[in-house]
Amino acid sequence: MDRDDVWQTIDDERRSLADLLDDLSAPEWATPSLCAGWRVREVAAHLTLAHAGALSALAWLVRARGDFNRMVHDTAVRQAELPVDRYSAALRGMVGSRRKAPGVSHLEPLLDILVHGQDIAIPLGRPRPVPTAAAATAVARVWAMGWPFHAQRILSGLEIVATDHPWSGGQGERVEGPIASILLLITGRRAALSSLSGPGMTELEDRLAPRPGSDRQR
Repeated sequence: MDRDDVWQTIDDERRSLADLLDDLSAPEWATPSLCAGWRVREVAAHLTLAHAGALSALAWLVRARGDFNRMVHDTAVRQAELPVDRYSAALRGMVGSRRKAPGVSHLEPLLDILVHGQDIAIPLGRPRPVPTAAAATAVARVWAMGWPFHAQRILSGLEIVATDHPWSGGQGERVEGPIASILLLITGRRAALSSLSGPGMTELEDRLAPRPGSDRQR
């Protein structure tokens, strides 16, 4: 995907997620998401912070004593105190803008909206298809970037193969599935396991087993 295609997809995904949020009931807002410790409400709140400026980000980081994961968590929790009808409006307000958080490429907003959209939709049982080309672009970004996911290190010794797109990564025992599921896998979501298969699954399930202090999901 070229840059224009990426931004168009981000716009489309923000619109469709805003539509989904408009339809949520009070119990659905309180449903645990795929992000450990976050309800659907916190995930939606986090996505509305995508246009934060450098000064705000710096102030939040100082408040979190330099801990990036804590900053992401704390800002989402604070933003989640807003009325829930504010989140869909905020997402729609971003459509058409190419503004992004400081220090990231145009691919990080794509990654955020694709993965966090699934963090919301999957626990709710809401259908939310992931565009194949967009998922592949996000997978390539995560696979290459290292921190904060370290996918190549965590999945070393396994070959990860998409069944619906010409993408593969790593070497070893094979694990295969849809590219959208691979995106969830390499960002640490155990929900991906149900749609993957192959001789490397036993090893994969062990590696993704929850461990104290582990947080690769945001």
